[in-house]
Amino acid sequence: MSFGLPLLLLFLIAIPVAVALLLFLEQHRRRRATAWAPAALLPNMTTRPSQLRRHLPTALTLLGVALLLVGFARPKATYHVKAQEATLVLVLDVSGSMAANDVQPTRFAVAKSIVQRFIAKAPKGYRLSLVTFSDHVAVSAAPTRSMDAVSNALARAHTGPQGTALADAVVRAVRVASLVKGSVPGHRPPAAVVVLSDGGQTTGRVSPQQAAAKARKARIPVSAILLGTPDGIVQQKLKGGFTERIQVPAQPQALEALAQGSGGRFTGGAVAVDVKGTYDELGSRTGKRKKTVEVSAAAAGGGLAFVLAGGLLSGLWFRRIP
Repeated sequence: MSFGLPLLLLFLIAIPVAVALLLFLEQHRRRRATAWAPAALLPNMTTRPSQLRRHLPTALTLLGVALLLVGFARPKATYHVKAQEATLVLVLDVSGSMAANDVQPTRFAVAKSIVQRFIAKAPKGYRLSLVTFSDHVAVSAAPTRSMDAVSNALARAHTGPQGTALADAVVRAVRVASLVKGSVPGHRPPAAVVVLSDGGQTTGRVSPQQAAAKARKARIPVSAILLGTPDGIVQQKLKGGFTERIQVPAQPQALEALAQGSGGRFTGGAVAVDVKGTYDELGSRTGKRKKTVEVSAAAAGGGLAFVLAGGLLSGLWFRRIP
């Protein structure tokens, strides 16, 4: 506990001074009583109250005054609370293969619906970020507590080139999450990455194994959600009015390597996606931070309560105020 005005605590010296004065008056009262009549006769001449009745009202009053004096010094209590903050980076594959309709209506539409579920169920205080990738990587929404900003970035996302720089996107997402600063100085909030893709890697400078190692070193697990089936096909229009059918089977190997190597989860298919479980796991790694609140009102209220209790007991037992 700390105090906003610690010098005012010097007034607490009045409490032991008052106790000493009361003891002196008690001794003086006894001497006067002995001088008035022999000590052996006093029990027959007057009724002596119990020690509890004699001293409890005064003790309560002095305790109340002490609490009032402490309240004037503006006491502050410090305690630990759960740091309700974490970062989730959603990595969305926007390569051309995500336009395949082997998952209805398309792989990309299903991926966007899953991302929207993560946005809708994000706990208060958490930050979300959206990273999109095809043959290059882009941070569509930097880590933010504004879910509307992430939703708007998701709405602007669309499928593009055929290239898939999967591992490069994961490395970028890990870096984005690792740069987030929390409310506790020197302590980064816990973070996780969720990748939504049909798998496979056709371009990029980093392998899935290398990306997983970087994520594990940063203590940021990467969970992967595989979208699509082995029978995926996309159609690409060619000059002359022709249409080319391109086979784009879902490839889980790279996604499995990312999840296993980083300590995350691999989920095969949209039905098995557990949004709540992801947030629960992330929440289990949230730390604690110190919170300081002023408790002057509580000390003053307690002091008044004790003073009133002492006065009430004194009035009931002796018909006087201590």
